[in-house]
Amino acid sequence: MLDFNMSEMMVVAVVALLVIGPKDLPKAMRFVGYWVGRARGVARQFRSGFDAMVREAELSEMEKKWADENARIMREHPPEPEAQPVALEGPPAPDAPVAAEGADAAPAGLPPATTPQPVIRDEAPAAPVPTTDPAEKGQP
Repeated sequence: MLDFNMSEMMVVAVVALLVIGPKDLPKAMRFVGYWVGRARGVARQFRSGFDAMVREAELSEMEKKWADENARIMREHPPEPEAQPVALEGPPAPDAPVAAEGADAAPAGLPPATTPQPVIRDEAPAAPVPTTDPAEKGQP
């Protein structure tokens, strides 16, 4: 970038003071500051757009590498054939074994269905908690 040392800045300040004058120097500094700020904003916007394009290019390159790696892994380790699912409802498949008839009969390969047993407690029910709100006791 631009490199200014202190002696160069002093020369520029003295020339500006002589050419512009002390009366109009603050206006000129505001004007220059405004345009320097606008130039920095444009440069920042350009840089962020350029960075976004670079990130998108890198991302597409990584996605391509991941797709290639995934294809290589799938070639080396093909998926195993899944076991045939057992139909739980509807007519049995022609090649499926027929389950034994009865209330607890289940399709082949599944455990027999059971009904949950009720829970018996030896404890007495808890006593109601007294309230201190007079409205609930019927008092005004």
